[in-house]
Amino acid sequence: MNIKAELKDFLGQCKRVIKVSRKPGKEEYINFAKVTGAGIILIGVIGFIIYILTILINL
Repeated sequence: MNIKAELKDFLGQCKRVIKVSRKPGKEEYINFAKVTGAGIILIGVIGFIIYILTILINL
C-alpha cells in the first residue's frame, strides 16, 4: 500500500473510534477514580515496604 492509502485507512479508523467513544457518566467516573486511587496507594505501600526492608537489611 502506498502512503496515501495508509493515511486514509488510519483516518477512517480514527473517525470510527471517535464515533463510538462517549463521555463517562458520574458513577463510571467515580468508580474509575476509586480504582486509580487504590492503585496509587498500593504502589506507594509496596514502595514503602521495600524502603523499610532495605533500611532493616543495612543495619
